[in-house]
Amino acid sequence: MQFWNFMLAPTILFMVVVAPIWITMHYRSLNRSSRSLSEEDRETVEHMLETVDTLAERIATLESLLDADHPEWRDSVRNRSREEEHS
Repeated sequence: MQFWNFMLAPTILFMVVVAPIWITMHYRSLNRSSRSLSEEDRETVEHMLETVDTLAERIATLESLLDADHPEWRDSVRNRSREEEHS
């Protein structure tokens, strides 16, 4: 009988505290592992990255053209943005 009294407290502690945390962490890890991207999503992300690279190249080209034609264009843009912030 003394053995059962000794095991009662650890069993209750396990069932009330440890088991729920263990189960929650288990299903959380399963959920995270199932969140990987599908093939279609990966293709979409690749396409978006290509588009971003193309747009970045276009912006760099436009900025170099503006630098060649109007060297002070960056200063005028900065001044305009400062004026808009103060108004």
